[in-house]
Amino acid sequence: MTDPRAYPDRPFLAASALVLREGRLLLVRRARPPAHGLFTFPGGVVEVGETVEEALIREVAEETGLTVEPMVLAGHRDVILRDEAGRVHRHFVIIAFLTKWISGEPVLNEELAEYRWVAPDEVASLPVTEGLPDIVTAALRHLPA
Repeated sequence: MTDPRAYPDRPFLAASALVLREGRLLLVRRARPPAHGLFTFPGGVVEVGETVEEALIREVAEETGLTVEPMVLAGHRDVILRDEAGRVHRHFVIIAFLTKWISGEPVLNEELAEYRWVAPDEVASLPVTEGLPDIVTAALRHLPA
């Protein structure tokens, strides 16, 4: 079976959620490529007919079982992975939102190996996806002091 996201002819749009609960952020460790073994935020690809916010809510529910409410756009990052020959193997544009936890406790799907609720200052000490600490910093600027 071929991976429909491998060697794309255009970037895939994805949404990720910085889930905030009692001052802590939810990090999930990916169980398979891309980003295998790294901590990141739950999220995934926007489906045709969905808004980015709808995709965000759906993906968080599918991956973790949590219900969240998007609060503010936190930023974006481009993920471009190349093969040994320099060809683009994967290309995602990820829109990150700071979200509020509404309900549920994490129950991981097959894409995730682990979850942790962490203080924002703990993020930099973990193996995380590229650009994640910058997104956290940008998101937290939107919180009242």
